[in-house]
Amino acid sequence: MGTILSAQFEPRREAEMTVERLVQEHGLERSDIFVAAAGRANTAGREGAGSDARAAEPGAPRRNDAALNGSIEVSADIGDGGRTSVVRQALGEFHARDVEEAR
Repeated sequence: MGTILSAQFEPRREAEMTVERLVQEHGLERSDIFVAAAGRANTAGREGAGSDARAAEPGAPRRNDAALNGSIEVSADIGDGGRTSVVRQALGEFHARDVEEAR
């Protein structure tokens, strides 16, 4: 039986960066990583970041249309390959909270 690690992120950007790190640097398959709203409402996280934040153009108005309704959850099925510590490290690097491990 494999191990699944899950964690929550406040801005969507941090969740996306974690997924990219796990795939590109640690060799996890994208099909083994899941991203979803942590609650029932559709959400872009609790904090605006990236395209949800102020536009880079001088004088551009601040966006206020992001669905900031809750956290983003990322879970990764890491199997039995002994990758738990490296996945935990990647989660922590991007400020994950409420990290949980299930078998």
